[in-house]
Amino acid sequence: MPIEKWHPIDPDTYGWKERWGAKFYWTPEHHRPEDLQKLIHTYDVVAAEALDRLDELSPPPYADKSVETNIRESNIEGAIRPEDGEKKQRRDLFELVRKHADKDDKIGRLWEEIHTVPDWVDWEQIERGQKVFWRYGGPCLTTLTFLSLLGGMGSGRTVETLDRTGGFCAKVVKRRLLETTQHTLNVHKDLASIQPGGDGFVNSVQVRLLHATVRKRILEMATARPGYYDVGAYGVPVNDLDCIGTIHTFSSTVVWGGLPRQGVHMREQEIADYLALWRYVAYLMGTPHDNLATPRAAQVMMESLIASEINPTPASAVLANNIITGLAGTQPTYASPQFMAAQSYWLNGKQVSSALKIPPPTLWYNALVLGQCMLFVIMAHLNRWFTSVDEWNIKTFKKVIYKILLHDKAKGGLGYTTRFNFKYVPRYDRMNTEPGVYDQPPRGILKPGSERTALIGLVVGTTLASLGLLAGVKIGGWLLSRVVGHWR
Repeated sequence: MPIEKWHPIDPDTYGWKERWGAKFYWTPEHHRPEDLQKLIHTYDVVAAEALDRLDELSPPPYADKSVETNIRESNIEGAIRPEDGEKKQRRDLFELVRKHADKDDKIGRLWEEIHTVPDWVDWEQIERGQKVFWRYGGPCLTTLTFLSLLGGMGSGRTVETLDRTGGFCAKVVKRRLLETTQHTLNVHKDLASIQPGGDGFVNSVQVRLLHATVRKRILEMATARPGYYDVGAYGVPVNDLDCIGTIHTFSSTVVWGGLPRQGVHMREQEIADYLALWRYVAYLMGTPHDNLATPRAAQVMMESLIASEINPTPASAVLANNIITGLAGTQPTYASPQFMAAQSYWLNGKQVSSALKIPPPTLWYNALVLGQCMLFVIMAHLNRWFTSVDEWNIKTFKKVIYKILLHDKAKGGLGYTTRFNFKYVPRYDRMNTEPGVYDQPPRGILKPGSERTALIGLVVGTTLASLGLLAGVKIGGWLLSRVVGHWR
Protein backbone atom coordinates (compact mmCIF):
# COMPACT_ATOMS: atom_id res chain seq x y z
CA MET A 1 0.00 0.00 0.00
CA PRO A 2 1.48 3.42 -0.92
CA ILE A 3 2.69 5.48 1.99
CA GLU A 4 1.32 9.01 2.26
CA LYS A 5 3.94 11.56 1.24
CA TRP A 6 2.11 14.65 2.44
CA HIS A 7 3.17 16.23 5.74
CA PRO A 8 1.00 18.84 7.47
CA ILE A 9 4.09 20.53 8.91
CA ASP A 10 5.59 23.19 6.67
CA PRO A 11 9.33 22.68 7.28
CA ASP A 12 10.08 26.22 6.13
CA THR A 13 7.83 27.87 8.72
CA TYR A 14 9.23 27.91 12.24
CA GLY A 15 7.30 28.05 15.49
CA TRP A 16 4.92 25.82 17.43
CA LYS A 17 3.65 22.80 15.50
CA GLU A 18 1.34 19.91 16.25
CA ARG A 19 1.58 16.49 14.66
CA TRP A 20 -0.53 13.52 15.79
CA GLY A 21 -1.21 15.20 19.14
CA ALA A 22 2.46 15.96 19.83
CA LYS A 23 3.35 19.65 20.16
CA PHE A 24 6.86 20.98 19.62
CA TYR A 25 8.69 24.10 18.50
CA TRP A 26 9.99 23.68 14.94
CA THR A 27 13.38 25.31 14.33
CA PRO A 28 16.10 25.36 11.65
CA GLU A 29 17.79 22.60 13.68
CA HIS A 30 15.02 20.15 12.87
CA HIS A 31 15.38 17.65 10.03
CA ARG A 32 13.11 18.23 7.05
CA PRO A 33 11.09 15.16 5.98
CA GLU A 34 12.70 15.15 2.53
CA ASP A 35 16.16 15.08 4.14
CA LEU A 36 15.25 12.15 6.37
CA GLN A 37 13.83 10.27 3.39
CA LYS A 38 17.31 10.04 1.91
CA LEU A 39 18.17 7.69 4.78
CA ILE A 40 15.68 5.03 3.63
CA HIS A 41 18.12 4.13 0.84
CA THR A 42 21.22 3.80 3.04
CA TYR A 43 21.98 1.01 5.48
CA ASP A 44 24.63 -0.78 7.57
CA VAL A 45 27.10 -1.81 4.86
CA VAL A 46 29.68 -3.19 7.31
CA ALA A 47 27.30 -5.84 8.68
CA ALA A 48 25.86 -6.55 5.21
CA GLU A 49 29.27 -7.28 3.73
CA ALA A 50 30.25 -9.40 6.72
CA LEU A 51 27.02 -11.40 6.37
CA ASP A 52 27.72 -12.05 2.68
CA ARG A 53 31.08 -13.57 3.60
CA LEU A 54 29.58 -15.59 6.46
CA ASP A 55 26.98 -17.01 4.08
CA GLU A 56 29.81 -18.17 1.83
CA LEU A 57 31.91 -19.63 4.64
CA SER A 58 29.01 -21.16 6.57
CA PRO A 59 25.90 -21.29 4.34
CA PRO A 60 22.51 -20.86 6.04
CA PRO A 61 20.11 -23.84 6.09
CA TYR A 62 18.21 -22.55 3.05
CA ALA A 63 21.30 -21.79 0.93
CA ASP A 64 20.99 -24.88 -1.26
CA LYS A 65 17.47 -23.95 -2.40
CA SER A 66 16.10 -21.23 -4.59
CA VAL A 67 14.41 -18.33 -2.88
CA GLU A 68 10.97 -19.39 -4.10
CA THR A 69 11.42 -23.05 -3.11
CA ASN A 70 12.62 -22.21 0.37
CA ILE A 71 9.87 -19.71 1.06
CA ARG A 72 7.22 -22.07 -0.28
CA GLU A 73 8.43 -24.81 2.06
CA SER A 74 8.57 -22.55 5.11
CA ASN A 75 6.16 -23.61 7.85
CA ILE A 76 4.38 -21.02 9.96
CA GLU A 77 4.30 -23.52 12.82
CA GLY A 78 8.04 -23.01 13.13
CA ALA A 79 7.35 -19.37 13.94
CA ILE A 80 4.62 -20.27 16.40
CA ARG A 81 7.13 -22.16 18.51
CA PRO A 82 10.20 -19.95 18.55
CA GLU A 83 11.82 -21.97 21.31
CA ASP A 84 11.93 -24.91 18.89
CA GLY A 85 13.52 -22.61 16.36
CA GLU A 86 16.29 -21.88 18.83
CA LYS A 87 17.04 -25.60 19.04
CA LYS A 88 16.85 -26.29 15.31
CA GLN A 89 18.80 -23.25 14.15
CA ARG A 90 22.49 -24.10 14.70
CA ARG A 91 24.12 -21.15 12.96
CA ASP A 92 25.26 -18.61 15.56
CA LEU A 93 26.27 -15.56 13.54
CA PHE A 94 28.08 -13.85 16.41
CA GLU A 95 30.23 -16.92 17.03
CA LEU A 96 30.91 -17.20 13.32
CA VAL A 97 32.08 -13.59 13.28
CA ARG A 98 34.37 -14.35 16.21
CA LYS A 99 35.69 -17.46 14.49
CA HIS A 100 36.45 -15.86 11.12
CA ALA A 101 37.38 -12.32 12.17
CA ASP A 102 41.12 -12.88 11.75
CA LYS A 103 40.71 -14.77 8.47
CA ASP A 104 38.53 -12.46 6.39
CA ASP A 105 38.79 -8.70 5.85
CA LYS A 106 35.05 -7.99 5.71
CA ILE A 107 34.28 -10.00 8.83
CA GLY A 108 37.36 -8.63 10.54
CA ARG A 109 36.21 -5.09 9.81
CA LEU A 110 32.95 -5.71 11.69
CA TRP A 111 34.77 -7.38 14.58
CA GLU A 112 37.24 -4.53 14.87
CA GLU A 113 34.50 -1.90 14.70
CA ILE A 114 32.43 -3.33 17.54
CA HIS A 115 35.52 -3.79 19.72
CA THR A 116 36.77 -0.26 19.14
CA VAL A 117 35.34 1.87 21.94
CA PRO A 118 34.69 5.43 20.68
CA ASP A 119 36.46 8.31 22.41
CA TRP A 120 33.14 9.79 23.50
CA VAL A 121 32.25 6.74 25.60
CA ASP A 122 32.50 7.45 29.35
CA TRP A 123 31.98 4.16 31.18
CA GLU A 124 30.94 5.87 34.42
CA GLN A 125 28.28 7.79 32.52
CA ILE A 126 27.15 4.61 30.74
CA GLU A 127 26.73 2.88 34.10
CA ARG A 128 24.71 5.81 35.46
CA GLY A 129 22.53 5.62 32.36
CA GLN A 130 21.84 1.95 33.04
CA LYS A 131 20.70 2.75 36.58
CA VAL A 132 18.28 5.36 35.25
CA PHE A 133 16.34 2.59 33.51
CA TRP A 134 15.96 0.56 36.70
CA ARG A 135 15.22 3.64 38.83
CA TYR A 136 12.15 4.31 36.67
CA GLY A 137 11.63 0.69 35.67
CA GLY A 138 7.83 0.62 35.79
CA PRO A 139 7.17 3.66 33.60
CA CYS A 140 10.09 2.75 31.33
CA LEU A 141 8.74 -0.73 30.56
CA THR A 142 5.23 0.67 30.12
CA THR A 143 6.58 3.25 27.68
CA LEU A 144 8.54 0.68 25.69
CA THR A 145 5.49 -1.58 25.38
CA PHE A 146 2.70 0.87 24.62
CA LEU A 147 4.40 3.95 23.15
CA SER A 148 7.63 2.72 21.60
CA LEU A 149 6.38 -0.64 20.30
CA LEU A 150 2.63 -0.39 19.89
CA GLY A 151 2.69 3.30 19.01
CA GLY A 152 5.69 2.69 16.78
CA MET A 153 3.42 0.69 14.50
CA GLY A 154 2.15 4.08 13.36
CA SER A 155 5.15 4.26 11.03
CA GLY A 156 3.42 2.76 8.01
CA ARG A 157 6.57 2.53 5.93
CA THR A 158 8.51 0.60 8.59
CA VAL A 159 5.55 -1.74 9.11
CA GLU A 160 5.92 -2.92 5.51
CA THR A 161 9.02 -4.85 6.60
CA LEU A 162 7.62 -6.09 9.93
CA ASP A 163 4.41 -7.20 8.22
CA ARG A 164 6.30 -9.60 5.97
CA THR A 165 8.20 -11.43 8.71
CA GLY A 166 5.22 -12.92 10.54
CA GLY A 167 6.82 -12.07 13.87
CA PHE A 168 3.81 -10.00 14.90
CA CYS A 169 1.01 -12.48 14.37
CA ALA A 170 -1.00 -12.78 17.58
CA LYS A 171 0.19 -16.29 18.41
CA VAL A 172 3.88 -15.42 18.47
CA VAL A 173 3.96 -11.74 19.33
CA LYS A 174 4.45 -12.23 23.08
CA ARG A 175 7.42 -14.52 22.52
CA ARG A 176 8.79 -12.07 19.98
CA LEU A 177 8.48 -9.21 22.47
CA LEU A 178 10.12 -11.19 25.26
CA GLU A 179 13.10 -11.82 22.99
CA THR A 180 13.39 -8.08 22.42
CA THR A 181 13.06 -7.65 26.19
CA GLN A 182 16.10 -9.89 26.67
CA HIS A 183 18.16 -7.46 24.62
CA THR A 184 16.73 -4.43 26.43
CA LEU A 185 17.32 -5.80 29.91
CA ASN A 186 20.83 -7.00 29.10
CA VAL A 187 21.74 -3.58 27.72
CA HIS A 188 20.85 -2.13 31.13
CA LYS A 189 21.93 -5.03 33.37
CA ASP A 190 25.32 -3.73 34.50
CA LEU A 191 28.47 -2.18 33.06
CA ALA A 192 30.13 -5.51 32.26
CA SER A 193 27.08 -6.54 30.24
CA ILE A 194 27.36 -3.68 27.75
CA GLN A 195 31.15 -3.76 27.51
CA PRO A 196 32.82 -5.96 24.85
CA GLY A 197 31.98 -9.61 25.51
CA GLY A 198 29.03 -8.94 27.83
CA ASP A 199 25.49 -10.16 27.28
CA GLY A 200 24.13 -6.76 26.27
CA PHE A 201 27.06 -6.21 23.93
CA VAL A 202 26.63 -9.61 22.27
CA ASN A 203 22.84 -9.22 21.96
CA SER A 204 23.28 -5.83 20.28
CA VAL A 205 25.59 -7.32 17.66
CA GLN A 206 23.31 -10.35 17.22
CA VAL A 207 20.35 -8.05 16.52
CA ARG A 208 22.54 -6.09 14.09
CA LEU A 209 23.30 -9.29 12.19
CA LEU A 210 19.63 -10.31 12.29
CA HIS A 211 18.72 -6.98 10.70
CA ALA A 212 21.27 -7.64 7.95
CA THR A 213 19.78 -11.11 7.40
CA VAL A 214 16.21 -9.82 7.14
CA ARG A 215 17.32 -7.08 4.76
CA LYS A 216 19.18 -9.51 2.52
CA ARG A 217 16.33 -12.02 2.42
CA ILE A 218 13.62 -9.50 1.54
CA LEU A 219 15.79 -7.94 -1.15
CA GLU A 220 16.42 -11.40 -2.64
CA MET A 221 12.71 -12.08 -2.68
CA ALA A 222 11.95 -8.67 -4.20
CA THR A 223 14.49 -9.38 -6.93
CA ALA A 224 12.90 -12.76 -7.68
CA ARG A 225 9.39 -11.28 -7.61
CA PRO A 226 9.46 -7.50 -8.20
CA GLY A 227 5.96 -7.00 -6.82
CA TYR A 228 6.80 -8.49 -3.43
CA TYR A 229 8.38 -5.37 -1.89
CA ASP A 230 8.68 -1.87 -3.35
CA VAL A 231 12.19 -0.67 -2.54
CA GLY A 232 11.56 2.66 -4.24
CA ALA A 233 8.57 3.47 -2.04
CA TYR A 234 9.57 1.87 1.26
CA GLY A 235 13.34 2.03 1.05
CA VAL A 236 15.85 -0.72 1.71
CA PRO A 237 14.46 -3.02 4.43
CA VAL A 238 15.85 -2.14 7.87
CA ASN A 239 17.47 1.02 6.53
CA ASP A 240 19.28 3.77 8.42
CA LEU A 241 16.11 5.75 9.08
CA ASP A 242 14.35 2.64 10.41
CA CYS A 243 17.25 1.97 12.77
CA ILE A 244 17.48 5.58 13.93
CA GLY A 245 13.76 5.49 14.65
CA THR A 246 14.10 2.24 16.60
CA ILE A 247 16.95 3.55 18.74
CA HIS A 248 14.97 6.71 19.50
CA THR A 249 11.94 4.72 20.61
CA PHE A 250 14.18 3.22 23.30
CA SER A 251 15.83 6.52 24.24
CA SER A 252 14.43 9.97 23.46
CA THR A 253 10.84 8.73 23.33
CA VAL A 254 11.24 7.40 26.87
CA VAL A 255 12.79 10.67 28.08
CA TRP A 256 10.42 13.23 26.52
CA GLY A 257 7.41 11.10 25.64
CA GLY A 258 6.52 8.16 27.84
CA LEU A 259 7.81 9.20 31.25
CA PRO A 260 6.42 12.77 31.28
CA ARG A 261 3.01 11.48 30.17
CA GLN A 262 3.08 9.26 33.26
CA GLY A 263 4.06 12.12 35.55
CA VAL A 264 7.77 11.28 35.76
CA HIS A 265 10.41 13.74 34.60
CA MET A 266 14.07 12.77 34.45
CA ARG A 267 16.66 15.16 35.83
CA GLU A 268 19.08 16.78 33.36
CA GLN A 269 22.00 14.55 34.33
CA GLU A 270 19.84 11.44 34.07
CA ILE A 271 18.77 12.45 30.57
CA ALA A 272 22.37 12.94 29.43
CA ASP A 273 23.45 9.63 30.98
CA TYR A 274 20.57 7.61 29.55
CA LEU A 275 21.05 9.01 26.05
CA ALA A 276 24.81 8.34 26.23
CA LEU A 277 24.08 4.66 26.91
CA TRP A 278 21.78 4.40 23.90
CA ARG A 279 24.21 6.26 21.69
CA TYR A 280 26.72 3.50 22.39
CA VAL A 281 24.08 0.84 21.70
CA ALA A 282 23.37 2.57 18.38
CA TYR A 283 27.09 2.46 17.59
CA LEU A 284 27.24 -1.28 18.29
CA MET A 285 24.20 -1.85 16.06
CA GLY A 286 25.63 0.05 13.11
CA THR A 287 23.12 2.89 13.41
CA PRO A 288 23.96 6.58 12.78
CA HIS A 289 24.38 7.96 16.29
CA ASP A 290 25.46 11.61 16.15
CA ASN A 291 21.79 12.51 16.60
CA LEU A 292 22.22 11.33 20.22
CA ALA A 293 25.42 13.26 20.93
CA THR A 294 23.55 15.82 23.06
CA PRO A 295 20.09 15.95 24.64
CA ARG A 296 19.14 18.78 22.28
CA ALA A 297 20.19 16.79 19.20
CA ALA A 298 18.20 13.80 20.44
CA GLN A 299 15.06 15.82 21.08
CA VAL A 300 15.30 17.47 17.67
CA MET A 301 15.58 14.09 15.96
CA MET A 302 12.67 12.65 17.94
CA GLU A 303 10.43 15.55 16.94
CA SER A 304 11.60 15.36 13.34
CA LEU A 305 10.72 11.66 13.24
CA ILE A 306 7.23 12.42 14.55
CA ALA A 307 6.79 14.98 11.77
CA SER A 308 8.12 12.68 9.07
CA GLU A 309 7.40 9.06 9.93
CA ILE A 310 4.03 8.70 11.64
CA ASN A 311 1.60 7.66 8.89
CA PRO A 312 -0.57 4.74 10.09
CA THR A 313 -1.85 2.26 7.51
CA PRO A 314 -4.29 -0.67 7.76
CA ALA A 315 -1.28 -2.95 8.33
CA SER A 316 -0.22 -0.68 11.20
CA ALA A 317 -3.60 -1.24 12.85
CA VAL A 318 -3.38 -5.02 12.47
CA LEU A 319 0.06 -5.26 14.06
CA ALA A 320 -0.81 -2.84 16.88
CA ASN A 321 -3.96 -4.78 17.76
CA ASN A 322 -2.09 -8.07 17.54
CA ILE A 323 0.23 -6.81 20.26
CA ILE A 324 -2.76 -6.23 22.53
CA THR A 325 -4.37 -9.54 21.55
CA GLY A 326 -1.16 -11.51 22.05
CA LEU A 327 -0.47 -10.05 25.50
CA ALA A 328 -4.03 -9.84 26.85
CA GLY A 329 -4.83 -12.04 29.83
CA THR A 330 -1.39 -13.67 29.91
CA GLN A 331 1.20 -13.93 32.65
CA PRO A 332 2.72 -12.09 34.38
CA THR A 333 0.50 -8.99 34.03
CA TYR A 334 -2.89 -10.62 33.27
CA ALA A 335 -3.84 -7.28 31.69
CA SER A 336 -7.17 -7.06 29.90
CA PRO A 337 -7.41 -5.69 26.34
CA GLN A 338 -9.33 -2.71 27.72
CA PHE A 339 -6.58 -1.81 30.19
CA MET A 340 -3.93 -2.05 27.50
CA ALA A 341 -6.05 0.05 25.16
CA ALA A 342 -6.32 2.67 27.91
CA GLN A 343 -2.54 2.73 28.24
CA SER A 344 -2.23 3.24 24.50
CA TYR A 345 -4.60 6.21 24.57
CA TRP A 346 -2.81 7.64 27.60
CA LEU A 347 0.66 7.40 26.03
CA ASN A 348 0.03 7.72 22.28
CA GLY A 349 -2.93 10.05 22.45
CA LYS A 350 -6.35 9.81 20.84
CA GLN A 351 -5.25 10.60 17.28
CA VAL A 352 -2.64 7.85 16.97
CA SER A 353 -4.66 5.27 18.92
CA SER A 354 -7.77 5.92 16.84
CA ALA A 355 -5.77 5.67 13.61
CA LEU A 356 -4.48 2.30 14.85
CA LYS A 357 -8.13 1.18 15.32
CA ILE A 358 -7.70 0.62 19.05
CA PRO A 359 -11.09 0.71 20.84
CA PRO A 360 -11.45 3.75 23.12
CA PRO A 361 -11.31 2.96 26.85
CA THR A 362 -14.01 3.56 29.44
CA LEU A 363 -13.65 5.90 32.42
CA TRP A 364 -12.87 2.92 34.67
CA TYR A 365 -9.80 1.88 32.72
CA ASN A 366 -8.63 5.48 32.39
CA ALA A 367 -8.87 5.71 36.17
CA LEU A 368 -6.75 2.56 36.51
CA VAL A 369 -4.07 4.06 34.27
CA LEU A 370 -4.16 7.19 36.43
CA GLY A 371 -3.66 5.00 39.49
CA GLN A 372 -0.71 3.30 37.84
CA CYS A 373 0.82 6.70 37.08
CA MET A 374 0.30 7.80 40.69
CA LEU A 375 2.20 4.74 41.86
CA PHE A 376 5.03 5.44 39.41
CA VAL A 377 5.29 9.06 40.61
CA ILE A 378 5.38 8.02 44.27
CA MET A 379 8.11 5.45 43.63
CA ALA A 380 10.13 7.87 41.48
CA HIS A 381 10.23 10.48 44.22
CA LEU A 382 11.01 7.96 46.94
CA ASN A 383 13.98 6.77 44.89
CA ARG A 384 15.18 10.35 44.47
CA TRP A 385 14.76 11.33 48.10
CA PHE A 386 16.35 8.26 49.71
CA THR A 387 19.57 6.76 48.33
CA SER A 388 19.06 3.53 50.26
CA VAL A 389 15.57 3.12 48.77
CA ASP A 390 16.97 3.80 45.30
CA GLU A 391 19.69 1.17 45.67
CA TRP A 392 17.26 -1.39 47.09
CA ASN A 393 14.71 -0.69 44.36
CA ILE A 394 17.25 -1.04 41.54
CA LYS A 395 18.55 -4.33 42.92
CA THR A 396 15.13 -5.79 43.69
CA PHE A 397 13.33 -4.62 40.56
CA LYS A 398 16.12 -5.96 38.37
CA LYS A 399 15.97 -9.37 40.06
CA VAL A 400 12.18 -9.61 39.83
CA ILE A 401 11.96 -8.45 36.21
CA TYR A 402 14.63 -10.88 35.03
CA LYS A 403 12.80 -13.71 36.75
CA ILE A 404 9.26 -13.05 35.53
CA LEU A 405 10.11 -11.86 32.01
CA LEU A 406 13.10 -14.01 31.09
CA HIS A 407 13.98 -16.87 33.43
CA ASP A 408 10.73 -18.32 34.80
CA LYS A 409 8.69 -19.78 31.95
CA ALA A 410 6.03 -20.99 34.40
CA LYS A 411 5.31 -17.36 35.29
CA GLY A 412 5.10 -16.26 31.67
CA GLY A 413 8.78 -15.58 31.07
CA LEU A 414 10.80 -16.40 27.97
CA GLY A 415 12.33 -19.52 29.48
CA TYR A 416 15.40 -19.65 27.24
CA THR A 417 18.21 -17.42 26.01
CA THR A 418 17.67 -16.33 22.44
CA ARG A 419 20.57 -15.79 20.05
CA PHE A 420 18.35 -13.74 17.73
CA ASN A 421 18.48 -16.24 14.91
CA PHE A 422 16.47 -15.77 11.72
CA LYS A 423 13.24 -17.53 12.74
CA TYR A 424 10.44 -15.34 11.41
CA VAL A 425 11.20 -15.96 7.76
CA PRO A 426 9.34 -13.92 5.09
CA ARG A 427 7.21 -15.96 2.66
CA TYR A 428 5.56 -15.19 -0.65
CA ASP A 429 2.30 -16.70 0.57
CA ARG A 430 2.27 -14.48 3.65
CA MET A 431 2.35 -10.93 2.35
CA ASN A 432 0.43 -9.63 5.35
CA THR A 433 0.01 -10.48 9.01
CA GLU A 434 -3.45 -11.78 9.88
CA PRO A 435 -5.46 -10.06 12.64
CA GLY A 436 -5.49 -12.05 15.86
CA VAL A 437 -8.51 -13.15 17.88
CA TYR A 438 -8.62 -12.65 21.65
CA ASP A 439 -9.31 -16.03 23.25
CA GLN A 440 -8.15 -15.55 26.85
CA PRO A 441 -10.61 -15.49 29.77
CA PRO A 442 -10.98 -12.02 31.33
CA ARG A 443 -8.69 -11.63 34.35
CA GLY A 444 -8.26 -7.93 35.11
CA ILE A 445 -8.12 -7.22 38.85
CA LEU A 446 -9.14 -10.82 39.60
CA LYS A 447 -5.49 -11.84 39.23
CA PRO A 448 -2.45 -10.30 40.94
CA GLY A 449 -1.11 -8.31 38.02
CA SER A 450 -0.88 -4.88 36.50
CA GLU A 451 -4.56 -3.93 36.91
CA ARG A 452 -4.72 -4.85 40.58
CA THR A 453 -1.48 -2.93 41.15
CA ALA A 454 -2.94 0.04 39.29
CA LEU A 455 -6.05 -0.09 41.48
CA ILE A 456 -3.86 -0.06 44.59
CA GLY A 457 -2.00 2.92 43.16
CA LEU A 458 -5.29 4.70 42.52
CA VAL A 459 -6.46 4.12 46.10
CA VAL A 460 -3.12 5.11 47.64
CA GLY A 461 -2.67 8.12 45.38
CA THR A 462 -6.21 9.36 45.94
CA THR A 463 -5.87 8.87 49.70
CA LEU A 464 -2.58 10.77 49.84
CA ALA A 465 -4.00 13.56 47.69
CA SER A 466 -7.09 13.80 49.92
CA LEU A 467 -4.99 13.85 53.08
CA GLY A 468 -2.76 16.49 51.53
CA LEU A 469 -5.77 18.61 50.61
CA LEU A 470 -7.27 18.19 54.08
CA ALA A 471 -3.98 19.10 55.72
CA GLY A 472 -3.69 22.13 53.46
CA VAL A 473 -7.18 23.29 54.41
CA LYS A 474 -6.47 22.85 58.13
CA ILE A 475 -3.13 24.63 57.93
CA GLY A 476 -4.69 27.40 55.86
CA GLY A 477 -7.49 27.77 58.41
CA TRP A 478 -5.04 27.91 61.29
CA LEU A 479 -2.91 30.56 59.53
CA LEU A 480 -6.01 32.59 58.72
CA SER A 481 -7.14 32.47 62.35
CA ARG A 482 -3.71 33.63 63.51
CA VAL A 483 -3.72 36.53 61.06
CA VAL A 484 -7.24 37.57 62.05
CA GLY A 485 -6.36 37.26 65.72
CA HIS A 486 -3.25 39.39 65.23
CA TRP A 487 -5.22 42.30 63.75
CA ARG A 488 -7.97 42.26 66.34
